[in-house]
Amino acid sequence: MKIKSAKFLISSPNLKLCPDLNMPEFALLGRSNVGKSSFINTLVNQLKLAKTSNTPGKTRLINLFEIQTDSKPFILADLPGYGFAKVSKKEQDSWQKNLEEYLLKRETIVSTIQFIDARHDIQKNDIQMQEWLKHNNVPCFNILTKCDYISRNEIIKKINIIKKEFQNDAIAFSSKNKQYVDGVLAKISSLI
Repeated sequence: MKIKSAKFLISSPNLKLCPDLNMPEFALLGRSNVGKSSFINTLVNQLKLAKTSNTPGKTRLINLFEIQTDSKPFILADLPGYGFAKVSKKEQDSWQKNLEEYLLKRETIVSTIQFIDARHDIQKNDIQMQEWLKHNNVPCFNILTKCDYISRNEIIKKINIIKKEFQNDAIAFSSKNKQYVDGVLAKISSLI
């Protein structure tokens, strides 16, 4: 699969305001600052398609991106990060409600993609998210981000830990090293 073009479609606060796009969709999940926006930019080879920030919690809406390929188009839905965003409890609860509604009721979701930072052990909220996905029968595979910061042996170890812990496929990724893009596109292609 080769990407021909990518464009930002819409930011929406909830499922009700998201357009029905009738394309396979992948919902991106992960802790704040795990690298979801950088992943989108690297995958589609556009530096500024998705806004990146060093400040946790910048993604506060559901951001939809349309990806055109040489085979079949698909949607990436960048969802608000969970974890250490500096927002009120009320706003975090609202995100949680909208996130759950989106994941349970968005009929075009083929799979979620949960991002894990390669530099750290799997975090408690990553485990909680994975348990929630499994409990609700929401399909998922994992992407291990920021792999340029650790050795090849460490990458293999971390992938094996994720596979064992979550019983999911896990793919290495780095926004600085584009060698991982083909593996991600092959996985997406196999699901659509």
